[in-house]
Amino acid sequence: MKKYLIYIAIASSTLATSCKDFLDLVPSHTIVDNNFWQTESQLRAAADAIYGRIDNKTTVDMEQMADNTQWHQLANWGRIGAGIIPNDFSTVEGTWTNNYGNIGECNRFLANYDRAKETAPGNKERMAAEVKVLRAFFYYQLAFLFGDVPLITTPLESDDPKVYGKRDPKEQVIDFILEDLDDAIALLPAEIPEGKATGRIAKGAALAIKARIALYNERWSVAEKAAKDLMDLNLYQLYTAGGADNAYRDLFTHAGKLIKGNNKETILARMNLHGTSVHNLSREIQVQEHCRWNATASLAEAYLCSDGLPIDISDLYNDANYNTIWENRDPRMEQTLLRPGHKWGGGWDGSPATTDPTVFTAPKFTQLQPNGNRTGSRTITGYYFTKYVEIPEVARVGQDENDIHLIRLAEVYLTYAEAKMKQGTLTQDDLDISINKLRDRVGMRHMRLDEISANSLDLETEIRRERRVELALEGQRYFDILRWREGELLGKDMRGIKATWAPVPAHLGSLPVDADGYIVVRPGERVFNPAKHYLWPIPAQQIQYNPNLEQNPNWEE
Repeated sequence: MKKYLIYIAIASSTLATSCKDFLDLVPSHTIVDNNFWQTESQLRAAADAIYGRIDNKTTVDMEQMADNTQWHQLANWGRIGAGIIPNDFSTVEGTWTNNYGNIGECNRFLANYDRAKETAPGNKERMAAEVKVLRAFFYYQLAFLFGDVPLITTPLESDDPKVYGKRDPKEQVIDFILEDLDDAIALLPAEIPEGKATGRIAKGAALAIKARIALYNERWSVAEKAAKDLMDLNLYQLYTAGGADNAYRDLFTHAGKLIKGNNKETILARMNLHGTSVHNLSREIQVQEHCRWNATASLAEAYLCSDGLPIDISDLYNDANYNTIWENRDPRMEQTLLRPGHKWGGGWDGSPATTDPTVFTAPKFTQLQPNGNRTGSRTITGYYFTKYVEIPEVARVGQDENDIHLIRLAEVYLTYAEAKMKQGTLTQDDLDISINKLRDRVGMRHMRLDEISANSLDLETEIRRERRVELALEGQRYFDILRWREGELLGKDMRGIKATWAPVPAHLGSLPVDADGYIVVRPGERVFNPAKHYLWPIPAQQIQYNPNLEQNPNWEE
């Protein structure tokens, strides 16, 4: 029997580090290839297992690396965003090993699927196409975060030279996965999977992922075409159930779960079902202790006023107090961030006048509530999220079954507009079939090229703003900041509300305040070195296994 390595990096940090022990390792879950891959049901089981390797909630957790949100303490993803990234850091190691483990499973499937004889016509080819899309999904993050990475396309035996190979150029990796996606696009059916097939990858998912990867790698014409090809399928549509006041927020609750059949916007999701696949996101966002997701002033201030202008030039913006800042704003603001007067699961808040703990009125900064109640969700910025919160799940530990939306039609619209803008070909008609559809969903004023010019606004800045507010809490912000080469944003202190907006300013305790009166989150902890932090370090353990990997610039220490 042949022994296959899923990939040289599948070993965890707890394994012995000698070369012999490492190379002899065969993961315990490896299926014996010559006893498998015989039937369609076996292929589907193997493909479904690869779907299950899409980490539940990690996409949302990665939001902690950027400037939209902060945890109450400096947790792992936050440390990366703050520039505190030792090359033996477990999260960096895990990102490398988990993705290569996933890629290894894809490679095994693609090397063996054609052996199956008992399959309906075209079915095994479709499953292989699905797996190619998943392999591209796993690979693009590796290439983005680490730069040059080993391009492994077949299962490795222990004596394969690739085990100790060098990293392949990033552009070669991107070329390969885009070609893989083209192969998949040609084979996958266009129809959105329904019934028992709900959540499976179709042509739209391959096109959407291709558009994202091309955009991330400045292949503007490729991104534009992939996005437009998906749009022209005329199968996907924005989720509008609940109307302008609710649809955007509801998409990320149980109402928008794919299994319900009324969400034609989400193109690829990590589907969750009570008893089989759950997470803890709703609770972490509004938990009745220290809130894990503290939205920043930077995000809150990004939302335009209802006249389509930024808060610093609009006559409609009123920052007199915590209640007035929500008035006359992009409706997505209060469907993403928690506005006073809305239902929540956080319990007693910080207002002395609170009588109903199910309704949020004011942020809470201390355990002690003015009426003596010590429960309630405490914040370090003054802002909470409502997006992705299913309120009844806040009180339950690890029982949240909201789908995690990995890519949706809204992102494709944003990709199309940005790719057109970067090529200098963006027209008002282009905006009307992309960004303005997102604004129509919530009843927001259209983006107009003539008004951007008349108000001396920068078109690229406004398109980037649109992407930020539409995709907040969906794990894209960190990647966007890096690809836009705006890393200096990661080195800035994160701010919260003005201290004077707190219901009881004395309850701010030791929270620091800057010269302009805004709360500052852990001042002075963040750093961004442009000569270093645009790439992650290659994990130290991987270099120990294979010195030919070499380290990224300025991470040697």
